[in-house]
Amino acid sequence: MNTPLRSEAQQRADEIAMFQAELARLEAEGVLRLDPAQQEAVSSHHAALLAGFAGAFDIDRSVQARQLSLGMRVASFLGALALAASVFFLFYQFWGHFAETAQVAILLGAALASLGLTMAIQRRDASGYFTKLAAMVAFACFVLNLVMLGQIFNITPTDRALIPWAALAFLLAYACDLRLLLAVGICCVIAFVAARVGEWGGIYWLHAGERPENFFPVALLLFAFPQLLDHSRMTGFAPIYRIFGLLCLLVPMLVLGHWGWGSYLAGYEGFSTRTIAGGYEVAGFAASALAIWLGARRRWPDTVNTGITFFVIFLYTKFFDWWWTTMPKWLFFLVLGLAAILILLVLKRLRRAGAAGTAA
Repeated sequence: MNTPLRSEAQQRADEIAMFQAELARLEAEGVLRLDPAQQEAVSSHHAALLAGFAGAFDIDRSVQARQLSLGMRVASFLGALALAASVFFLFYQFWGHFAETAQVAILLGAALASLGLTMAIQRRDASGYFTKLAAMVAFACFVLNLVMLGQIFNITPTDRALIPWAALAFLLAYACDLRLLLAVGICCVIAFVAARVGEWGGIYWLHAGERPENFFPVALLLFAFPQLLDHSRMTGFAPIYRIFGLLCLLVPMLVLGHWGWGSYLAGYEGFSTRTIAGGYEVAGFAASALAIWLGARRRWPDTVNTGITFFVIFLYTKFFDWWWTTMPKWLFFLVLGLAAILILLVLKRLRRAGAAGTAA
């Protein structure tokens, strides 16, 4: 068996199920019928593959198993958050009862022990659910380690703490194939880059969010990163990078389109807040449309869906600014409905064009 990841094994199992269902339909319709030897060979091959996948990766072999797996993913996510919070509050409740040396030893021991436990569970957990729990606890212990060591030795809080947090989150994400911790690491990178850009602009790092333009550099970094590093063997990692990159680009544009004085340009002559807001509204429409076009061209459904979502948000907020106070409410919502129909027609045409290109 050459399948290196659970996601690829699950995809192959789903393809086998679809093949068996389609083959049964073809036989019922009299289009195709395999002879007994061929049927036995195909069935034996599929059975051996599914048995190997189930033993190595704990895949879902039925619809009921897939439904239960969804519940297990939700339970593991909530359990991971609960255990991380439990560790956090446990430390804080009993922290004052220990001497300084014992505090340092407990912090270092908890971080190292939880990391080692995560690696041990990851080697034995075919499903990945318990690995997610252990990894979240390990990350929480590490964050507590740095925060509380800073308090013990009276170290001034700094945005540089985000670097080791992000490093551990990425390490656990790539080692254990965990999208949740990948998102946590990306959030740490976003916060660090925005804080650095804000400091270069003369803003204290904790107030970097007051200037939405601080997030533009990290948006380009995140969106381009999956193209620089091969993520084909990682489960859904590339879409997460692209979605966060688009969020760091489009959300600030949406904010600045209604809050022009939050821009760095507001401090220069010739740039009124109205001009800045109008410029970012146009930029938001253009960036959303570009995301839709690029996603359709590169076959990135995550990029297409994100672009469509923000294009509609930009369009509807503009309609609200223009007509909410001047139009009768029935006419306003009629315009919104007609705009939705127009968007559907445009997207349908794009889908047809994409299908024609694929066929060609």
